[in-house]
Amino acid sequence: MKPVDLRSDTVTQPTPGMRAAMASAPLGDDVFGDDPSVNALQEKIAGMLGFEAALFVPTGTQGNLCGILSHCQRGDEYIVGQMQHCYRWEGGGAAVFGSVQPQPLEHQADGSLALAAIEAAIKPDDPHFARTRLLALENTLGGKVIPFDYLQQATALARSRGLAAHLDGARLFNAAVAQAAVNGSDARAEARRIAGLFDSVSVCFSKGLGAPVGSALCGPKDLIARARRIRKMAGGGMRQAGVLAAAASYALDHQVERLAQDHALALRLAEGLQGIEALQVEPPQTNILFVDLAGAARERSAELLPFLAAQGVLATGLYRLRFVTHHDVDAAGIERAVNAIRSFFRA
Repeated sequence: MKPVDLRSDTVTQPTPGMRAAMASAPLGDDVFGDDPSVNALQEKIAGMLGFEAALFVPTGTQGNLCGILSHCQRGDEYIVGQMQHCYRWEGGGAAVFGSVQPQPLEHQADGSLALAAIEAAIKPDDPHFARTRLLALENTLGGKVIPFDYLQQATALARSRGLAAHLDGARLFNAAVAQAAVNGSDARAEARRIAGLFDSVSVCFSKGLGAPVGSALCGPKDLIARARRIRKMAGGGMRQAGVLAAAASYALDHQVERLAQDHALALRLAEGLQGIEALQVEPPQTNILFVDLAGAARERSAELLPFLAAQGVLATGLYRLRFVTHHDVDAAGIERAVNAIRSFFRA
């Protein structure tokens, strides 16, 4: 039986419609700027989010790298959260490749950074200090939707102190779909509203949107021109990349609103695990569910993932037990996962 793969929303396979779009994509050489499918995608995502321009890149990591290095120079600094992807999970790229220093801050319970902490972290204009140039935020963060009012306040604070603001929006559309459900509004409008608070936004197509590869960095034309040069240096200049861009474009057309199904399945999984005394289940806001083992059950933590894998359920436990829903997981798969987890704790 096919495994229920809850390790990440990056494991998705292209749908038949997406494969057809890839197969029929018109192609050119994107390094020369003449791949029509890449150009169309860049225009589409920039227009959707309200920016002048966009740049197609192979990964979200490269999108964030190009964004940070386009805002900052050697000896500059960006303020960032301890658990944000562009600080913790991207190999220290801004520091390694750009000599740009991160200033990490602790997160509050809702995933935000305290405004007072941001204010205090901005360095004075003095030769002793790195030059604080950028505030980097992430939405969603670990599946949490960062409150819109907070994003307004944080980006306003950044601008009042002369900083630019970058959003790691790898799962921006998950945040937008969840925000739209609360506001009774349109998810695409919410995505544009969130993005409009920032000077640059990186969006990933290969997570919940289900494309096989790719992200885009959006921003003003001059920033994207700098980012294109950095992309080339980082080895991200792809040739007939329209095959991949066509998949991303298809995802934007067909697979945004369906993210609500992933959110519902994550909630169903959380509900199915309620009542297991050995587990502390954090209610999911989008498609990511975190679970902690409590009490004596912690001693069995090393056994859990191999047990689940033997039952055909895949998950990760790098620092907490994590389950991620996506379009290749259905309700039956969630029931299998619930039953497998419950059977472990009955043993």
